[in-house]
Amino acid sequence: MREYIAQRDDNYYVAGTRISLDSIVYAFRRGESPETICQNFELLELEQVYGAIAYYLAHKIEIDRYLTGQNRKWIEGKTKSQPLPSSLHERLARAREEIQRSRSS
Repeated sequence: MREYIAQRDDNYYVAGTRISLDSIVYAFRRGESPETICQNFELLELEQVYGAIAYYLAHKIEIDRYLTGQNRKWIEGKTKSQPLPSSLHERLARAREEIQRSRSS
């Protein structure tokens, strides 16, 4: 029997890839079909997408709890992160303006 999900460093991944189960689950929850998910993750075979979804459905409580924890970590990291220095923020704004000017010419 083929393994579709691997757990590494307390995270879940599609086995043999660096694609997180989180990505597949969120796409599935948004209503994307396995075929669409497969198109969006070109490295995956359709069988792997179905396997990941089946794993999620078979372990829904555990994975939902994991995803809640991941979301909490993301929010904590975002609130603790330092804002960009104003000089870098200004350089990015100028670069964005230059790109827009070059596209309109």
